[in-house]
Amino acid sequence: MNKRVEELGKSLSIALDINDKYQRENKEKDDLVQELRMRIRDMLMISEQHRAILAEEIAKGKKLEKEIKNLKLQMSEYMSVRVKGARDNAG
Repeated sequence: MNKRVEELGKSLSIALDINDKYQRENKEKDDLVQELRMRIRDMLMISEQHRAILAEEIAKGKKLEKEIKNLKLQMSEYMSVRVKGARDNAG
């Protein structure tokens, strides 16, 4: 009888050790999942910030392209008037 109680005690001890190990591993996994979720949230926030910055830069680029186009047109008109003026003065 004592031997059986001793065996049951050992089995119970082993079962408790396994349970403790399982719960520690699950706690570590839960902590890891929580940490990963926080990192994903941070990355999504950074991504949104980058998208906003990129949108601003694209808008600035389009504005600069328009200004360059207008300046080219003005330069062309200026050169046209200048050439015409030089022709008129030569003739």
